[in-house]
Amino acid sequence: MITEEIGLLIVIGLIIVAVAVLFTFVPVALWISAWAAGVKVGIFQLVGMRLRRVIPHRVVNPLIKAVKAGLELNTNKLEGHYLAGGNVDRVVNALIAAQRANIELTFERCAAIDLAGRDVLEAVQMSVNPKVIETPFIAGVAMDGIEVKAKARITVRANIDRLVGGAGEETIIARVGEGIVSTIGSAKNHAEVLENPDMISQTVLKKGLDAGTAFEILSIDIADIDIGKNIGAGLQTDQAEADKKIAQAKAEERRAMAVAEEQEMKARVEEMRAKVVEAEAEVPMAMSEALRKGNLGVMDYMNYNNVKADTDMRDSIGKATDDGDDENNPRGSY
Repeated sequence: MITEEIGLLIVIGLIIVAVAVLFTFVPVALWISAWAAGVKVGIFQLVGMRLRRVIPHRVVNPLIKAVKAGLELNTNKLEGHYLAGGNVDRVVNALIAAQRANIELTFERCAAIDLAGRDVLEAVQMSVNPKVIETPFIAGVAMDGIEVKAKARITVRANIDRLVGGAGEETIIARVGEGIVSTIGSAKNHAEVLENPDMISQTVLKKGLDAGTAFEILSIDIADIDIGKNIGAGLQTDQAEADKKIAQAKAEERRAMAVAEEQEMKARVEEMRAKVVEAEAEVPMAMSEALRKGNLGVMDYMNYNNVKADTDMRDSIGKATDDGDDENNPRGSY
């Protein structure tokens, strides 16, 4: 009797374990939900998803949502997109939003956009409700040298056909910034830009800056405009300072050359004085040699001494006169 009870308990335990494993491995509750929603998903399909390491509710719940919205989808498409690394729920939401907005969008294109790394749901929403992109202050210089800073608001709408392979918001901002700088630079003066800021938006908008991007530019509006530095005056000041430094360098070069020439002349004068002194030192010897040989007489020698004494006297008188003038007129005579 005890043995039969133990066997019965073991059988009941095995049945409970089997049911628990069945409900854990096979999403019976999910199958019931799909069946109640009118979605044809077999229990063995759910088991196959488990075997393929696909989370069943990540596929079945979006499928239920799509069927209720009137979309024609099946588990194979959704499961394939899941295995490719896509977001099935976001793709289905995007398809439903596109259907409600009368935007033509197929599952294949939607899946490609999602796998490309773009938020396809946000793109569909942006197609219905355009997005505003605000640029930072962009500086340009008018022809009169005054810097003008402008901030723009760009209203864009997503272009579904160009989402795959199209450039993003950074390209739009860069192109608009380039257009603003070009427009300001072509203005004759900064007052022209301040008086008519619309000329910037109209000129930039005509350039077709949205080509090759994932967006369509609807409008470009100048949100703020301001005056910056006087670039032209700054450049002229820098140029004048550079010219001044060049002139100073050339003047210093000429001064150095003049000093060098003066030093050279002094050296030549000193050399000539040395030669004169050397020549004067040889005069007595030459005179004595001339006296011995009879080429110079005694009277000639006496006349030479008289002339020399007279010359020394005249030099002394000249120096005394010069010293007297300097005392009477310290600054010298004019």
